[in-house]
Amino acid sequence: MRYSVNIQKTDEGYSVRVPGLPGCWSQGATEEEALENIKEAIEDYVHVMDLLSAEKEVRYVEVAHA
Repeated sequence: MRYSVNIQKTDEGYSVRVPGLPGCWSQGATEEEALENIKEAIEDYVHVMDLLSAEKEVRYVEVAHA
């Protein structure tokens, strides 16, 4: 899957967040490190969401975005 992220230079390095996944963010000393770290954060986020929805009835919808 692909997620859009917002990256921002900070005094400590780079901060990156995923607007489509509330509360999912990370940081790194370099832009490359921050982007690698957010990949792990996204994987962890999605894994937790899967665990939380394991006993729930799930449906999928497809949305086209121009």
